[in-house]
Amino acid sequence: MRRQWPDDLDFILDGAQEVTLEEPASDGEGRAKDRPASRQALKVRLTQQDFERIWPLAEARYRLAGARSGKAITLVTTNPHYHRWHPTDGGVEEHVSESGRSVTTKYVVVHFLLDDVRETVEA
Repeated sequence: MRRQWPDDLDFILDGAQEVTLEEPASDGEGRAKDRPASRQALKVRLTQQDFERIWPLAEARYRLAGARSGKAITLVTTNPHYHRWHPTDGGVEEHVSESGRSVTTKYVVVHFLLDDVRETVEA
């Protein structure tokens, strides 16, 4: 099934930083892993509110359009293989609104696995 990343959530990926997730070459007990030692990913700092909006999209693969056409992303949330890149605290920012109220915004740092999408051609 080919799922497209929702257009109304494109703003979340606008400031994404492309990073390489480096995994240990062994599983900690001296055995070699059967997964790649590194993966491309997008690192994003977003508000807690936006994180709650994308939570239902977790662990599913979505194709991207626009500048990242030909790529697909998967939000890492509970995958034990990528524990080090599960969502983490992204800090808090406090500011005063125009009405004079103090506003606190909580942030979360998340990682999306980034893959190339290969189209199959029927012969």
